Amino acid sequence: MNQKYPHSEKLKSQKLIEKVFAEGKSVSQFPLKMVYLATPLNTSSPLQVGVSAPRRKFKKAVTRNRIKRLMRESYRLNKHLIFNNLPTSYACMILYLGNEEPTFKGLQITTQKLFKKFLEKEKSNQPG
Repeated sequence: MNQKYPHSEKLKSQKLIEKVFAEGKSVSQFPLKMVYLATPLNTSSPLQVGVSAPRRKFKKAVTRNRIKRLMRESYRLNKHLIFNNLPTSYACMILYLGNEEPTFKGLQITTQKLFKKFLEKEKSNQPG
């Protein structure tokens, strides 16, 4: 599987991000929370993902940017867990909820658990 994080997989549309937060469902695995919405995407990718770290908890932009960089890398390395199992296309935002700056190893494990929860929740919601 391609382990890149191309532009087509990045959630950039402000309208779509607002729609995800307004109408989307969520799944959590502390310190991460994933808000997602099943929606038709106008890209070849079945998944578009954005990441966010709170300014309120991490005042310095350097810290926030590092957290987001770690989250994107963790997504990139673990996306194979969900990519081939998606029944439809999704727009997702992954939020960091913790108070401490994470380690990459801890974030990797949490991301894997989060993706497994997401798949279980979506498979249970599928008709049939």
